[in-house]
Amino acid sequence: MARVLSTAFVLALLAATAAAFALTERAKLELSPIYGTRVDSVFSPAGKIKPVAHISFRVRSHERVDVSIENRHGDSVATLLSSRTVKARTRLELVWNGVTAAGLLVPDGVYRPVVKLLRSHRTITLPSEIRLDTAAPKITVKHPQYPIISPDGDGHHDAFAFRYSIDEPAHAILLVRGDQVLFTHTSKPTGELSWNGRLKNGVRARPGRYVLSISAQDTAGNVVKGYPFAIAQVRYIVLARKRVIVPPGGRFALRVSTDTPTVRWQLNGRHGVLPRGTLHLRAPKSSGVFNLYVFAGTHVARCAVVVA
Repeated sequence: MARVLSTAFVLALLAATAAAFALTERAKLELSPIYGTRVDSVFSPAGKIKPVAHISFRVRSHERVDVSIENRHGDSVATLLSSRTVKARTRLELVWNGVTAAGLLVPDGVYRPVVKLLRSHRTITLPSEIRLDTAAPKITVKHPQYPIISPDGDGHHDAFAFRYSIDEPAHAILLVRGDQVLFTHTSKPTGELSWNGRLKNGVRARPGRYVLSISAQDTAGNVVKGYPFAIAQVRYIVLARKRVIVPPGGRFALRVSTDTPTVRWQLNGRHGVLPRGTLHLRAPKSSGVFNLYVFAGTHVARCAVVVA
């Protein structure tokens, strides 16, 4: 008799285990009542680029739906949808601006959307976190700097390169005279930027001085105000003087600033090639005003030689 009872107990235990296993497997195969979820991971109500967080999903069957936002403590901070009746496979498109029902902006932090299915009495906290971030990034670069470039493609000081660092993942932004000319594709916290003398819309900068400013935009869309860090001079060839007075046949010196190793000169029918730096030339023997042309690649500068 005892053996029969023991066998019956074992069989009952095996049956219960099989039933529990079947229920578990069925639960695994059961489709989620909501699907196609899309949630913005980060936004900033203080910015213009991502001022709201978008939340969307589909319901698998006919339902009445509540949608709210909870903080990391599980407290509800905003209601996005209240007892809305929706048809099966309907996509709900919602936005959250980070503001409570009382009109107050919630603190920076991590939040989660919560969906309540009132007909089926189920509450689903979406696994996708929403990070609200209103703090602008901080970008650092060596300053002040006074680079000189000649962006003519000859391989001599065509660009000005500098390194930067940011206190969080963000895009670095270079501004020239207040206009954005560079925006990094990646949001690495450190890197290098290079200005090649191009202005807004790719226009080549004319000779002169240009104020360079640095800024940054984080993943939430917060942009730090650009601050000047360099005054860059664009020059191809510059003569120290625009006018030289010299006696007939006298010798004179003229300083040339350029990046090319040598320059060509032309004066009153004479010409030659000299190393860059200070040119030592002889004036014409007759009195008058003569134009001295100095060439550096395709660029030219002029000086009036007054022989008196």
